[in-house]
Amino acid sequence: MKIAVLLSGGVDSSVALRLLQEQGHDITAFYLKIWLQDEFSFLGDCPWEEDLEFARAVCSQANVPLEVLPLQDEYWSKVVSYTIREIKAGRTPNPDMFCNSLIKFGAFVDKVDSSYEKIASGHYAVSEIINGDVFLKRSPDPVKDQTYFLAYLTKEQLARTCFPIGIYNKPEVRQLAEEFNLPNMSRKDSQGICFLGKISFRNFIKYHLGEVKGDIVDIHNNKKMGEHAGYYYYTIGQRQGLGLSGGPWYVVRKDVVNNIIYISNSTEMIDQTISEFFVGNINWINRQPEPGEPLTVKIRHGVGFFNCSFEAAGYNSGLVRFAGSDKGIAEGQFAVFYAGEYCLGGGIIGQQDTF
Repeated sequence: MKIAVLLSGGVDSSVALRLLQEQGHDITAFYLKIWLQDEFSFLGDCPWEEDLEFARAVCSQANVPLEVLPLQDEYWSKVVSYTIREIKAGRTPNPDMFCNSLIKFGAFVDKVDSSYEKIASGHYAVSEIINGDVFLKRSPDPVKDQTYFLAYLTKEQLARTCFPIGIYNKPEVRQLAEEFNLPNMSRKDSQGICFLGKISFRNFIKYHLGEVKGDIVDIHNNKKMGEHAGYYYYTIGQRQGLGLSGGPWYVVRKDVVNNIIYISNSTEMIDQTISEFFVGNINWINRQPEPGEPLTVKIRHGVGFFNCSFEAAGYNSGLVRFAGSDKGIAEGQFAVFYAGEYCLGGGIIGQQDTF
């Protein structure tokens, strides 16, 4: 097949490229130029240049053409603006969800149109065809599995997508990188939000929202304990960066309208947990769960799952109740649902449907 490979310069996508090449496919690599030079000019040299250098080295070694595709405008309008809007509203955004659904497998696919039969990436996930229908299946590596970040892909997007390394775990992928003698085989995995890369998230917020002084208040007695530079720098449950004595202190509430951060050092309040929440704007990849169907849910990327039930309030929304509890649930986060090994889709915690 003629396949477009999304190449980041990292080990995972590079191994994906070489696996497809070994299978005899006609490969073209694409490096998506999404960095925003004007936005991050205060950093000096472009921090993504190293990624592109590694991508070029991998393609040169494999004798595969590499195209650099500019998608800054699409990235700003679809991902960065959403992130700023959510932070300003006091919610917890997940730009990686929209990076995948709207850019890598959205705007990019629109650019290449029907020129390529498949779009491949280095995600740890499996797109599986069963009785002519496409499903998103978890990777065998529970730590690296990235189905959480792919839960906003539609069935149509998945049908055109392949994940060559999805059947492997990370050590196996590292071993393949050594066998291919890749130029980046010893490179560390990238961390952080998709469009920020090496940029501090706090610096990103400061650039766009500035600093607005507000009060840090003890929620138990309404006593002012200090000042902060803006409610949007803090998340519920945060302990670090408060700079207060007499703790440990934790952020337990944010007053967005009045720019107040409420804190507590009460074990009872800090340990308060949530065992149910509303989810809206759900993307169901194949189907909505049956009433009473046993499910699991993830509220963040990682190995943690909760057994849960889902009570529909419409096709794209519903109430989630789960066994156990979690004190790290925040409005704006994504909840992603699973039936066994298969990802059914996901939605936004605390948000009413807008589509």
